[in-house]
Formats: sequence, C-alpha cells, structure tokens
Amino acid sequence: MSLVEASRLDQIYRSILLSKFFTRGWGKPSTLERVIKLRKEFGNRVLAEKHFGSLDVPVKLTNQQTQDGCVIINGEFRSPICDMLPGVLPQESEVAYFQAVLPEKWKNKADDKTNWVNGHRPLVLQFAGTGDHYFWRRRTIMAKPLIKEMNVGSIIVENPYYGLRKPKSQLRSALHYVSDLFVMGAANIAEAQVLLKWSEKQGFGPLCCHGISMGGHMASLAASAWPKPVCLVPCLSWTSGSVTFCQGVMASAINWRQLHEQYQQNKDYKEKVLSLIYSPEFEYDGGYTGDQFLLDSFLAADSKVNLTNFRDMETETNTKTEAFLFMRGLMDECTHLGNYSVPVDPELINIVTAEYDAYQPRKSIKPLDHLWPGSNIRYVNQGHVSSYIFHQNVFREAIYDSFKTFSQKYDNKI
Repeated sequence: MSLVEASRLDQIYRSILLSKFFTRGWGKPSTLERVIKLRKEFGNRVLAEKHFGSLDVPVKLTNQQTQDGCVIINGEFRSPICDMLPGVLPQESEVAYFQAVLPEKWKNKADDKTNWVNGHRPLVLQFAGTGDHYFWRRRTIMAKPLIKEMNVGSIIVENPYYGLRKPKSQLRSALHYVSDLFVMGAANIAEAQVLLKWSEKQGFGPLCCHGISMGGHMASLAASAWPKPVCLVPCLSWTSGSVTFCQGVMASAINWRQLHEQYQQNKDYKEKVLSLIYSPEFEYDGGYTGDQFLLDSFLAADSKVNLTNFRDMETETNTKTEAFLFMRGLMDECTHLGNYSVPVDPELINIVTAEYDAYQPRKSIKPLDHLWPGSNIRYVNQGHVSSYIFHQNVFREAIYDSFKTFSQKYDNKI
C-alpha cells in the first residue's frame, strides 16, 4: 500500500500532533547490545523458560472499589526486567502497575450466546497503544463493554515509560531513545508472564492477550513467550515495528538527521550492535547489509517519501540512508514477530487489521497471518484512526470468537 492509498485521516491526524520520538537518539550502544541479547532468548520459548519458568514475583493489591457493576482492583509488583537488565529501566518504571476490571458476578448459567463462558472466568490482558496512559481509556471503551456484553473481565497493563511509570523528564509519550522502545517490549513480555501466572492462580481463564496498535504488538510478544495455549487478539498492529517507524506516517516524527549523525560519530553502533541484528525479511551473511536492505525493501516499496528529510545533507547518497537502514534493522531484530516463537495454538489467534492503515502499512513485509499458520484475520475497511474510533465492536467480537474456539478445543482437556 502506498501512502496515497492509505487513510487520509491517518495522515492528517499524525500531521497535527507535535510529539516527536527518540529526541535523544539511539541510546547507548551497550544498552542496545544487552537488550538484543536478551531478546534473542525471549524470542525462543524454550530459552525464555529459563527466565520465566520459575518466576515467582509477589503481586500486591492496593485498592478495591465497585463502580458501574464492576469490581475494580489496583495492583503492583516489581518488574522482573530490573533483575534481567539491571540499571536499564528508569527508576520511575521499575514498579509495574495494573488494574483488574471484573464482573461483580461471574456467569455460571449457560445460554446460547454465552455458553463458552459457562463455568469459566474469562479474562483479557489489555496492553497499551501509543499514548494510552493510565487505565481510564481502556477501562471505558473496552473493559466495561466486555463485562456488559459477555461477562468478560480485564487486566489493564500500564506500560513502562507511560502514566504512573513515566520518567519525569519525558514529554507525554515521546520516548527519549530508540532503545527505550525495546526495553519497553522486553519489560512487557516479562511482566505479562507474571500477570498470566497470577491470573491462573486466581482461577481466571481462559486468558487472552489483546491490544490495539502498539498494544496489539505487545500482546503478540507476550503471547509468544507463554508456554500454554492462550487467546490472542492483536488489533491494528502488524509484523514488525519497522513498518511503523520506517514506512508509516510515524516516520515523520523522527529526527533522522540526528540519528544519522550519532550513527556516524559513535563507531560502536556499527562495530558492536550491527553484527547482532537479524531480520527475518532477508538472509544475508556477516550481519546487516545496508545496500541490499535498501534496494530490496524500502525503495521498492514506495518508501522514498520517508527519506526526504535527508535531502539537505551534504553526505553521499549511501551514507544519507544509513540511519534509516539501521533503524529498519534494529526494529526488525527486536520487534519482528518472525524472531519470536509462534504462540502455542495459532487457531486461538484472531488478527484485526485496517485495510487502509497509514500507521501500519503492510507492503514489502511478511504477512502476520503467514507467520502464524492457522491463525485468523479479519479486515476493517477503514484507516487506523477511524477503525480505532468507530470499530471497537469488531475488536470485541474477535475476542469472543477466540474464547469460543478455546472452549471448543480445550474444555475438560487442560
């Protein structure tokens, strides 16, 4: 899909936002090294088990109230990533906060519409999309309707760097460093394992990982590490963060000149980080080869528009694109779902994507449903923003369908 075909509303909405991302650059090469090495372990569910198999993190419940027919419980715990990557999380992000939004009474009587709920306490882990701070938005537009329609509970997860966990120096959702995004992803994977284990102990289930946009991608990462069948409903997300920050409208929110200059000035990015990068989109020897990456991918995919802010630079063409290519490589290494285990049962996955999504373009990258053979995909005939505003019901239906499939396959079996 070219940007001409993509949603005009998506492009207009992004153009009026003032927030810029990665305003301080890439982050320390040493941080990128550590995160990538841990990512390679998280990406293999067998290797990830050495981190998560014996994970026993105390969860503290801090507050409970009843509101609009819902029981709302706040909780917190220390993020396991503090021990796995010491010193990487900002101090403000070290404690993970969540909010459980549960029915006052769970259904225990079957009927034609909700027979899959009978005898269960289904629960959805909701991950935050970009800019989704605190709990109120997901509580209002997703958690409460889930209870009203189908008696389904939720746990709303607060991202590192967001809301109660936002560093004081950070403006809104504008992460300072590229590495912050990858630390956020690693923390979400680890913290989700804590919450999934805790949910099982409380007697909740079936369990579902769900999110919209970036939240959908975080939900996918979390589900990939869970060693049991789990429902998964990623909405308005796709295979890799590279399409978001290198192809989509978010590319205009990045200071490419600054990233290029840092990349040229600090040799450790090339000498220590570059060799660690692997993209499932290409097979190549000796690490990441920028020219091939460019010729075979983005220039062939109508991506030239994203390079226009390099045009006033006086360097040669091949160095103008280096920051762009390094970004693509990093994003694929850390976020491409081809670098992670396929969730245990792909038939429990219901993907919802927007046909004209300018935030998550799908051209020139492996389709998400192809990475997960047996998964299901449905399309909304809109762009990213309009799908989010007007089609939350489609997201909920996908969640219900995943639970129904789980019930049909696993009731009385696990």
